[in-house]
Amino acid sequence: MGRFHPHPDSHLHADSHAHRPGNPYEDGRGRPGSVGDHSGYSTGAERVEVLERILGENERVARANRTAFDAAGVTVVNLMSAPGAGKTTLLAETLRRLAPHRRIGIIEGDIETSLDADRLEGFGAAIVLVNTGNGFGGECHLDAPMVASALPRLPLGELDLVIIENVGNLVCPAEFAVGEDLRAMVFAVTEGEEKPLKYPVMFRSADLVLVNKTDLLPHLDFDAEAFRRNLDAVHPGVDVLAVSARTGEGINAWCDWLANSFGAPGAAQTQR
Repeated sequence: MGRFHPHPDSHLHADSHAHRPGNPYEDGRGRPGSVGDHSGYSTGAERVEVLERILGENERVARANRTAFDAAGVTVVNLMSAPGAGKTTLLAETLRRLAPHRRIGIIEGDIETSLDADRLEGFGAAIVLVNTGNGFGGECHLDAPMVASALPRLPLGELDLVIIENVGNLVCPAEFAVGEDLRAMVFAVTEGEEKPLKYPVMFRSADLVLVNKTDLLPHLDFDAEAFRRNLDAVHPGVDVLAVSARTGEGINAWCDWLANSFGAPGAAQTQR
């Protein structure tokens, strides 16, 4: 069965990318991203019913995840990007600076392998791996039930912050609420300044856009001003940080953003 999305005209449309959709509006926060930003064709009543059941289940589990996070007093950040944008390298540097001072958990999402989870070991964070190819059909995103499957393996009551490293994809992760408080996306300058226009759902859904790999700018034709114009066109006023895990540019500001999300002292202070 294909993938379905509700559109503003109240019809449901499908494409051939088979996975389970969700609802980014599950917690009433009115996220600007929408599961309806794809073209396709109208479906019959039977498929509509199937979609509604799937959407309803993801919403229910996302609310349950949110309840668990709130009960534990933990802040949750959903970190998203395209493949290769540098999420894991950024997270390793983040943990090196923050984990000695703050209690952090990582939910690592990947289709196969433990390669990224292994890279984050040794920094003092609690790490749980979710392979979407292991019983989840090889999905290109994490949804609420997948995140729920990781929670029993995390000491939520002992944590201040949980970062969900979502599967690398510029479309699907933005469409699925998982119970998070905030969304941050990592955009690499190697991807091109037109990406906000081509993948608006991801950029609209982010509370923070991290412009990564800035150390490569001298070697690229990346037009930073055009990128910012394109970003403002789809998400005016969104917070933006320029970062490079390789040189350390912007990492303190990113760590401060994370620390401030749960009311902790800034990373730049705790690090010194």
